[in-house]
Amino acid sequence: MAHPGSEGAAGEKGRRLYVFNGGFLTNHRVRRILALSGYDQRLGIPGKDDLIAVWGKSPTAPRGEAVAARTGAGLLRIEDAFLRSIRPGRSGEPPLGLLIDPVGIHFDGSAPSLIEDIIRREPLDDAAVLTRARDGIARLKHLHLSKYNGFDPDLEAPPPGYVLVLDQTRNDASIRHGGASEATFREMLVIAQEEHPGARIVIKAHPESVAGHRLGHYTERHGHGRISVLRDPISPWTLLDGAIAVYTVSSQMGFEAILAGHKPRVFGQPFYAGWGLTQDENPVARRQKRLTRAQLFAAAMILAPTWYDRARDRLTTFEEAVDQLEAEVRAYRDDRRGHVAVGMRLWKRSHLQRAFGRERRVAFVDEPGRAAARARREGRDILVWAGKDSQALTEAAGDIPIRRVEDGFLRSRGLGAELVPPLSLLADRAGIYYDPSRPSNLERLIQAGPPPGGEARAERLLRRLTLSGLSKYNLEARELPELPEGRRIVVPGQVEDDASIRLGAGQERTNLALLARVRAENPDAVILYKPHPDVEAGLRAGAVTESDALKYADAVIANGDPIQLIEAADEIWTMTSGLGFEALLRGKAVVTLGMPFYAGWGLTRDLFPQPARRGRASLLALAHAALISYPRYVDPVTRVPCPVEVIVDRLVKHDTPAPGPANRALSKLQGLFASQSWLWR
Repeated sequence: MAHPGSEGAAGEKGRRLYVFNGGFLTNHRVRRILALSGYDQRLGIPGKDDLIAVWGKSPTAPRGEAVAARTGAGLLRIEDAFLRSIRPGRSGEPPLGLLIDPVGIHFDGSAPSLIEDIIRREPLDDAAVLTRARDGIARLKHLHLSKYNGFDPDLEAPPPGYVLVLDQTRNDASIRHGGASEATFREMLVIAQEEHPGARIVIKAHPESVAGHRLGHYTERHGHGRISVLRDPISPWTLLDGAIAVYTVSSQMGFEAILAGHKPRVFGQPFYAGWGLTQDENPVARRQKRLTRAQLFAAAMILAPTWYDRARDRLTTFEEAVDQLEAEVRAYRDDRRGHVAVGMRLWKRSHLQRAFGRERRVAFVDEPGRAAARARREGRDILVWAGKDSQALTEAAGDIPIRRVEDGFLRSRGLGAELVPPLSLLADRAGIYYDPSRPSNLERLIQAGPPPGGEARAERLLRRLTLSGLSKYNLEARELPELPEGRRIVVPGQVEDDASIRLGAGQERTNLALLARVRAENPDAVILYKPHPDVEAGLRAGAVTESDALKYADAVIANGDPIQLIEAADEIWTMTSGLGFEALLRGKAVVTLGMPFYAGWGLTRDLFPQPARRGRASLLALAHAALISYPRYVDPVTRVPCPVEVIVDRLVKHDTPAPGPANRALSKLQGLFASQSWLWR
């Protein structure tokens, strides 16, 4: 089921492509996608063996069409793919992918297009592709992703039971070339009322008309009686859920209506009409094939588009394009109101600004009362470093959302205590993962289980982490010494004043007490003690002398590779260490003496009572929640939100930032005050 324009496949290498539209020259993203697709973009007069690019059926397209007619050169029509960006293109945001169409253009019903050609030629019966299509449909619905994504998924639709009429912008090419006109919109609204007497009619305004870029066909004057015009940024998927019928001329939302289970009434000739999935007012006679939703989706979203990976600067698959869009849209939705940050040390602020300040710059205010007042005045949320959360802040904030910030579980190549910048941060509105006294967003994600396609994604991620030996800090470590034979138990040391110990430890709250308990429970085992790297570096409290450790342990593995140590172990015994999580991901038995976030799900042997609200969960559910859904990642190279897979690539290639001279000096200074971490954290 391969297609030369699909799956990010390159076109003919170095094929000369002539342009007669300045947009091709000034739009860097479009130029880059075409270059990666194998097209050598040029100015001048083409020969008959060359190609000419035009943008769809835009006002500038006739220039290229005329030159093609005179020279015999081939014609490529370029358009945005059906997942584009957060805001409309007129706002300046570049596209996520392109439809590079050598056949026609998808919205021109008078002639075939690449999508139609794929549908006509391909049997569309490949089980793997159809599984991808079904997962893709479910994933877009779950994530509330559409062509444009500047909407608020938390906004509620009107009460269900309405007829949904989809507006479009005036003079749009898909209307002119889809056998429709302005009169069609008037007719469509009349028919919607006639066919549903007494039902409420909701007219959905187009995002570009809401943004003020272009006029639509319906205005507020159409809203009277049982008809209302909806301009609020509500998710298309939410609107479709509450609709009893959908009417469209050629809107892409008509395609999404099909995916949502509707059979929309179509008055134009869009690419999705004529395949047995729509009620066609103006049918296309040559379209006779009958498709399933998955087959149509496979052609339009998987096989036809050329998708681009902005972080790794390469062509990519539909799934990886969705990964990237998900990361960007999540950042937009989380940060669109802006934040006031409390309890953030100076060295962290640039990283927090990069992670949370893309929509509105983060305002840093240390005093809780003033921070809450500013947040309320400016309509912002509050960010607080989780360890600095306080009752005073909660009381001052009132109903203002508070997000507790911490490093993610795949953090960096180097220690946070050495002021190495984090590659992942999380912002939890419910609690924080290391505090078992109340639910956290992480718990809720684990309980919900992986979203559509999530298990397979988590499995791929775990395989990559295992093969590459990545962990939270990814330190340069010594090779392990020869280890004693026997049933090996690894005991990871912890920072004894860490919040996870204060809030989540059981009876044992020091590293020495932990070692004593492990030896008492396992008198014949080989116990290997691994000090915490922050403690080994002299930056945090929790040091145990070697002589004291060897009273209970058989060996102290100083500065050893934690992943090699896990792989050599039979079991890991821990209070709340993240190394227990790393061990679970690698299939090792883990025994907990406290209440870490990964305990209580039936995956560990827990010797301390766990929160009753936790139930059973799979390892893939835990991995997806902790590594994919819970944290947010920022690419250290492009400095844009990105999926976890990009961070894995950066860590594997050592393509990550190191702390500057000032950070290194400060980290050495704070080492002198390891027992006074409140001064610098």
